[in-house]
Amino acid sequence: MNERIERRIQIEPDLAGRRLDQVLAETWADFSRSRLAGWIKSGEIRVDGQLVKPRHAVAASEVVTLSADMVPHAPDLVAQEIELDILVEDAEFFIVNKPAGLVVHPGSGNADGTLVNALLHYDQGLAPLPRAGLVHRLDKDTSGCLVVARTTGAHKYLVAALKKRAIKRRYQALVWGHMVAGGSVDQPLGRHPVDRRRQVVRHDGRRAVTRYRVARRLAGGTLLDVELETGRTHQIRVHMAHIQHPIVGDPVYGRRGAPAGLNEAQRLAWQGFRRQALHACTIGFEHPVSGEPISATAPLPADMQTLIDLLGSTDEADST
Repeated sequence: MNERIERRIQIEPDLAGRRLDQVLAETWADFSRSRLAGWIKSGEIRVDGQLVKPRHAVAASEVVTLSADMVPHAPDLVAQEIELDILVEDAEFFIVNKPAGLVVHPGSGNADGTLVNALLHYDQGLAPLPRAGLVHRLDKDTSGCLVVARTTGAHKYLVAALKKRAIKRRYQALVWGHMVAGGSVDQPLGRHPVDRRRQVVRHDGRRAVTRYRVARRLAGGTLLDVELETGRTHQIRVHMAHIQHPIVGDPVYGRRGAPAGLNEAQRLAWQGFRRQALHACTIGFEHPVSGEPISATAPLPADMQTLIDLLGSTDEADST
């Protein structure tokens, strides 16, 4: 028997004017864009009770409703044998350590070879679940912990826990410059008015809060422990750039070149690091059935660890 999906959102002002299918792909990220577009076309997604097209430009305060049967993934979403690093495995879920460079879900320019294709090969029982059980996402070039539900009940529980901020995620980020102490960034985020692929700090954006602590001070930079109070697209990357400490290697929000004062080997390694130095190192939540605490830790990937080792520690951060 197929699962019945019922959802409802009200369009926030910062989303006004955007295509409906684009907004829903971000808001209901546990469903693929193609599946959402299909539901719009079939009338299972409506705006203020009316039939619309996927390209419908949404307006502030419009109410979008979804009422549909969840059926297995389309056959073109194929299972592929791609190596997975499983950190925790349970009957209800597992936690995977995603490598940098692996796209999470098929989309434009990435028809296959993604984490979802790998998940469907690893566990065929994931096929009926939204996005093969994925509860959240990481950018292509961000590494680390991702939780995947294996049952309908676990998926509902974990998606709800994420919205309630009951899933705790900690990141490590290598940023430009020497930071004196930890702190927080409380700045709203929204789409760039021209480049829709970018996020920017804007007064009419959605509230976003990032907390950080100095872990180690290095030549030219600082290694941070980062926690998200909210989970907006590119949040850590945009917030760090906003306070003038962008993430090393970030191709979108970062800086070119290298800081002054590095030796030749350090400078070359810094400039040669071509992805954001951001890693989802730990994740924690309560078990969907037993309620017991679950946690997992993913070690720093080799490229990031090598850069940190080369930059060397100038002193140890205050642990308080």
